[in-house]
Amino acid sequence: MVVDSSFADLDVAIVADGPFGGTCLNFGCIPSKMLGYTADVARTVGGAAQYGVEASLRGMRWRQVRDRVFSRLDAESAEGREGREKSDFITVYDGHARFTGPKRLQVEQGETSVAIEAEQIVLATGARPTVPPQVADSGLPFETSDTIMRIDQPPRRLAVLGGGYIAVELAEVFAAAGSEIVIVEQAEELLGTQDESVSEAFTELAGRRFELQLGRELTRLEGSAGELRLVLDDGTVVEADMLLVAVGRTPNSDGLDLAKSGIETFDDGRVVVDDYQRTEADGVFALGDICSPYQLKHVANREAEVVAHNLRHPDELRATSHDVVPAAVFSNPQIAFVGATEQDCRDAGRDYAVGTTRYADVAYGWALEDTDGFCKILADRDTGLLLGAHLMGSQALTLIQPLVLAMTLGIDAKTLAQQPYWIHPALSEVISNALRAL
Repeated sequence: MVVDSSFADLDVAIVADGPFGGTCLNFGCIPSKMLGYTADVARTVGGAAQYGVEASLRGMRWRQVRDRVFSRLDAESAEGREGREKSDFITVYDGHARFTGPKRLQVEQGETSVAIEAEQIVLATGARPTVPPQVADSGLPFETSDTIMRIDQPPRRLAVLGGGYIAVELAEVFAAAGSEIVIVEQAEELLGTQDESVSEAFTELAGRRFELQLGRELTRLEGSAGELRLVLDDGTVVEADMLLVAVGRTPNSDGLDLAKSGIETFDDGRVVVDDYQRTEADGVFALGDICSPYQLKHVANREAEVVAHNLRHPDELRATSHDVVPAAVFSNPQIAFVGATEQDCRDAGRDYAVGTTRYADVAYGWALEDTDGFCKILADRDTGLLLGAHLMGSQALTLIQPLVLAMTLGIDAKTLAQQPYWIHPALSEVISNALRAL
C-alpha cells in the first residue's frame, strides 16, 4: 500500500519481511513480463520467414537478459526502501510480524524482537508459491516463480508442474531461452479456469510445441540434482534437469497468529474482509492476495486505494467493487478475459447469446498470418448486456479494454457495436465483428 503525505500526521510503521515492492516487482508480474517480451522478440525473429523476411535466431543470451531485468528491478526495490527509511513519519522494520493480541504485533528481527501497538493495522503480506508434499518432502532441488527467473542458465529440459497462467507464462520464457519443456498437469487441459473455447484451443497449440502430460498427478520425485525423475500416477516417468513448481499460491496468513487478534480466515487461508476491506478485528484492514479472491496486482492496487481512503476517512467509507475484473495471460498466444465463461452461463441457466470472430476473418489478422486467434463475447439475450468476453491472439491484452469498459458502464452489445467508429483495418475489428455477430 502506498503511504503518501496524507499520513504524515501519523506515526507509521512498515514491517518488511522481504524486498520492497513485494511479489509483483521482485518475483512476479513485472520480471516475468519483461522476460516474456524478450521471448516474444526471439519468437518473432525465429518466425520471420513466414513474412518473407530473411532472419536467423542464434539464441538468447540468458544472463544478459536476466541481468538487464533484475538490475533495474533491484534498483527500484532499493529505492523504494530508501525513500521510506528517509521519511520523517515512517519507521521500517525488517523482520516477520506476528500478532500477540488485538492491535499488538511482535516483529522478529533475527535474535531480537520489537513490540508494536497500533490503532490501525493493514495486512498486505500477499501469497507464496504452493509446494505439494511430494516435492517438498523429497529433499531434491526445485524452483518456483520466486526463484527460477534468477537462475544462472536455462536447463536443457525443464519440467513444469502445473497448468495455470504462471506455469504457461514461464514455460514460454524458458522455451524461448532454449529449454525443452514438459508440462505435467492434473486437469485434462491447460488453463482450465478459462472459457472452454480458450482452454481447448490453447492446449492444442501448446501440444505442438511442448510435451504435455495431462490428466496426470505427480506421485513422487526421485533422482538427484540435475537428473530428476517425476513419477506420475500412471507409472510414466518424466526426466528433467530442473523442476518448476507452479500449482498455485497460498495466502501468507498462516504465519501471523491471526487467532490472537480475532481475525477470521476462509478454509483456503484467505483473510475474511467486508466490502470496505475491514477484517473481523477492530482497526485491522487487509488487501491483496492475503484476502482477495483475485490474485491480481491491479485488484490489489484498487483495494489499496480503498484502504488508504478508509483509514483516513472512517465516516466516509468506500467499498471495493469486484464486479468486473479483467485479467490476462501473457502467453503465446496472448489471452485476455473478463466476466463469465460460457460454462458459467450454462451452469447458471442464463439465456445468453454468443458472438465469435476469428482473427483470420479480419484484414489485420491477414497481416499477422494469425489462423488461431479469436474473440468470443457472451451477452444476455434479452438485454444485450455483456456477460463475458474472451480473446486469444495478438494484442489480446489491450483489445479487451473496451469490453471491460462496456461491462463496467452497462453499455449493451448493440450500442457498442453501432455507436462508436471502429478503425479499419485495425485488429479491433475482431471485437466489433464479434459484437455484430451477437
